Amino acid sequence: MAADTQNALSAALERLWTQHLPLLMERVDVLDNAATAFAAGELSRDERQAAQSAAHKLAGVLGTFGLTSGTVLARELEIVYSRQNGPDQDLAERLGSIATEIRAIIASRK
Repeated sequence: MAADTQNALSAALERLWTQHLPLLMERVDVLDNAATAFAAGELSRDERQAAQSAAHKLAGVLGTFGLTSGTVLARELEIVYSRQNGPDQDLAERLGSIATEIRAIIASRK
């Protein structure tokens, strides 16, 4: 009986993952776009808030699916985007790198 319950739970989680994968990728796109805008010195307040929100949501969802390294990275982005950071080339590169890492983590879960 326990094995049946575990199998049913695993199947339900897989369905949820498949169903929400496009939304997860959209959130990573928001992070990519924000990193690009930040690097160009053109990150608007709305873009910053959207990136912070996307990072926050990704942090929770990735943890739910056992992708804790993705959660840690998304939380880092959430913190960065919650601050009013000025132009910083090293930070700009880091933002883009983290978005790329999160995308790879999500892709590895498929």
